[in-house]
Amino acid sequence: MIFVTNNAHKLQEVSAMLGGKIALQNLRDIGCTDEIPETADTLEGNALMKARYIHERYGTDCFADDTGLEVAALGGEPGVYSARYAGPGHDSEANMQKLLTNLEGKSDRRAQFRTVIALIKEGKEYLFEGIVTGSILEEREEGEGFGYDPIFRPDGYEYSFARLGDEVKNRISHRARAVEKLVEFLKQ
Repeated sequence: MIFVTNNAHKLQEVSAMLGGKIALQNLRDIGCTDEIPETADTLEGNALMKARYIHERYGTDCFADDTGLEVAALGGEPGVYSARYAGPGHDSEANMQKLLTNLEGKSDRRAQFRTVIALIKEGKEYLFEGIVTGSILEEREEGEGFGYDPIFRPDGYEYSFARLGDEVKNRISHRARAVEKLVEFLKQ
C-alpha cells in the first residue's frame, strides 16, 4: 500500500507499527517527486487532500496522514500548522522554541497530539483519528523521536516522547492509535 509521505521518520514509525502485516511504499518508491499541496485548514482536510492527489494521479489505493499538536493555553495552536509553526522551513528546533516562548508564564500546559489518517480504498474514502493527551514540558529532553517529541510528555508517563524512546512511543502515540484503527479496518 502507498503511504503518501516522504518523511522517513513517519514511514519507519508506521512500518514498525504494522509489524510486517502490510508492505508500505512511499512517494519515492512510486516515482512521485511532486510537492503535494497541504493547504486545508484542518488535519482531516490535509490528509484527504494528499490521499486524493495520489489516488487521482496514480489510480492506486493509498493513505495519508496529517498530525497536529494542539495546546490548550494557545487556543489549539499550532494545530494544522505544527510542522511550519515557526515558518515554512519545517524546522523542528525553531517550532519547539516558538512554542516554548509562547507558553512562557502560562501554567496550563495541557496539550494533545492528534493524527488523522485518510484512506482511499477501492474508490471510497475513510478517516481514522488517534489522540494522545499530555503536557508541554518547560525544557526539552534528549532522546529519540522527531518534531515536538522532546517537549511533549504523554499523560501517565514521567518522560517526554523523546526520552521514552521509539518502542514506547510507537505503542501509545496518536499515530499508533490512528494506525491501529486503520489496520483493524483493513483486516475486515
